[in-house]
Amino acid sequence: MADNQPAEMIPCLDLKRQHASVRNEIFSAFEEVYAQTAFSGGPWVERFEKEFAAFTGTPYAVGVNNGTTALHLAMLALGIGPGDEVIIPANTFIATAWGVSHAGATPVFVDCRHDTWEMDAGQIAAAITPRTRAVIGVHLYGQPFDVDAVLHVCREHNLFLVEDAAQAQGARYKGQRAGGFGELACYSFYPGKNLGACGEAGGITTRHEVYDRHLRSLRNHGSTVRYYHDEIGYNYRMGGLEGASLSVKLKYLEAWNNRRRAIAARYHEEMINTDVRLQAQPEWAESIYHLFVVTVQDRDRFITHLQARGIQPALHYPVPCHLQKAYLHLGHKPGDFPNSEYLAAHCVSLPMFAELTDDEVQRVIDAVNAYT
Repeated sequence: MADNQPAEMIPCLDLKRQHASVRNEIFSAFEEVYAQTAFSGGPWVERFEKEFAAFTGTPYAVGVNNGTTALHLAMLALGIGPGDEVIIPANTFIATAWGVSHAGATPVFVDCRHDTWEMDAGQIAAAITPRTRAVIGVHLYGQPFDVDAVLHVCREHNLFLVEDAAQAQGARYKGQRAGGFGELACYSFYPGKNLGACGEAGGITTRHEVYDRHLRSLRNHGSTVRYYHDEIGYNYRMGGLEGASLSVKLKYLEAWNNRRRAIAARYHEEMINTDVRLQAQPEWAESIYHLFVVTVQDRDRFITHLQARGIQPALHYPVPCHLQKAYLHLGHKPGDFPNSEYLAAHCVSLPMFAELTDDEVQRVIDAVNAYT
């Protein structure tokens, strides 16, 4: 440890600070859930579903037990299964691909853009085959992908669009909140997300009543009437404690997102080190900065430099989906998606959470600018 290293490391994420600010409200909500023993589904989940639908500007929201199952159920609700293909970006958290695979379909990867690191809409058409049924666009790191460009390809080829909005609760594309552009949008409420449950949780939003009804059946053992099962279903319900904690936190989400945006604005304005490259910000994208990712040529040296100055970075994500062992059977090799592979090999996530103090933000900026 360097002699001048501060005693307290600045973490990439500190959930304890957020939870300290809402502890009493959450514990009070938990007492209400306990009083009714409404632990699986129930009124607190239903309340959150209504609140989150209103927040996203969509008519329907369905709570489930995590974001991965949200993606799985989205595929099933669209009738996607064995023999089908779904196009997804190569640079995303692996759960985007899991949703496709769990439905029995095949993920087909495309590269990202070199500047925004979002799915390259210009490469989708070349990946389409007679088996292609849908595209999953990922609002990566909390920044919307180019929805109009992807939608244009989907409409031209009669494909479904699903938004993976796991990192984008409150992000806006051309002024409209993510979650209502495609047939379905899938959310993760993993504890570390901008809107995170006290436990595992996820959700799906849609503008279509038929999907809403089907999703509610699928998450509940394929049943709409207890003990009568219309199809093979799943036990994917959201818990009452999770729903209650999400309702409490949803009240603060916009303020928390705004604080993240203020921190990101300082990062963009004051980080002037040309050896550190930041994610491009198109004028139509209003990110919620779930993550603040940069790239550098020598990642290990950059991480060591930050740690020596009391800053703990993270990696999101060091291996692109197409090179994961789980998907070796698809036959991809290094060089297939060069932008995604470069990002995976050179990405570093800097501290980003709403409770960062101004002094801590300045320390991060100073450390980045001091890197040579």
